Amino acid sequence: MPTLTYRDALNQALREEMQRDPDVFLMGEEVGVYQGAYKVSRGLLDEFGPMRVVDTPITELGFAGVGVGAAMVGLRPVIEFMTWNFALLAIDQLVNSAAKMRYMSGGQIGVPAVFRGPGGSALQLGAQHSQAFESWYAHIPGLKVVMPATPADAKGLLKSAIRDDDPVVFIEGEMLYNLKGEVPEGEHVIPLGKADVKRPGKDVTIVCHSKTVAVALKAAEQLAADGVDAEVIDLRTIRPLDQEAVLGSVVRTHRCVVAEEGWPFAGVGAQVADTIQREAFDELDAPVLRVTGADVPMPYNKQLEKAAKVDPARVIAAVDSVLYRD
Repeated sequence: MPTLTYRDALNQALREEMQRDPDVFLMGEEVGVYQGAYKVSRGLLDEFGPMRVVDTPITELGFAGVGVGAAMVGLRPVIEFMTWNFALLAIDQLVNSAAKMRYMSGGQIGVPAVFRGPGGSALQLGAQHSQAFESWYAHIPGLKVVMPATPADAKGLLKSAIRDDDPVVFIEGEMLYNLKGEVPEGEHVIPLGKADVKRPGKDVTIVCHSKTVAVALKAAEQLAADGVDAEVIDLRTIRPLDQEAVLGSVVRTHRCVVAEEGWPFAGVGAQVADTIQREAFDELDAPVLRVTGADVPMPYNKQLEKAAKVDPARVIAAVDSVLYRD
């Protein structure tokens, strides 16, 4: 099986879907001549031409709206945002148009569009460019929210997102584009809404997604050296949430820690904790704990930024707490 970067896995998914379906096209700032801010669209303009790889002005609201309109008449646009921080300018099209159209048209008009780009923090990009918005979009009925953590998942989930008949918010990890991993060739499709056990275990469940998957796996390795067998569940899709996978793991381990990059108030982890306490309360031997980013705008200062992010030490401390080892 070939080893690809996360970036090239996304590129392969786009290329294969554009070859498979002539209705699929890519649109956004610098996706054509510049080949994408993160080079995800490398080579696509040469292969498919400017009618299917469309450079746009810096007008997020405008080209997101064009994408919604194109999807309403039967095309399958993939709209790239240079970053999800800039997509705040287009949120009206996502929330008021894309998410609502099927419902408000009585099921007559769907919006099979994918809105994709990098989200979360990188390194010292400051407060306005380091935000995790997945809980915002997951709050909206009508939107699916997908966040791959590995190259193989990036390819398989993007292909599924493009084939989905409803709008999909596809948030890529800003620090994951150079991550390497084995990626199946050809038809590799992962169903939306299915979590993945990234590491089996029996003592505690760590639920995570996107960049916190690597953090959780590193924490699990260190815990294993100390005799704790942690199971790591990668949600992969935030909405619909794979409740069955989460609850099945908690029934086996009886303890759970949720790790996420976003802010603590009304975050994804709050929804996971609510699901567990409603559906598996009697299985719990300890309260569910959440490990989140700090409840502040992301600092620019390197040391403060590091302190604001989720790291393995904080995950291990939470695991120690639910195991009553602290």
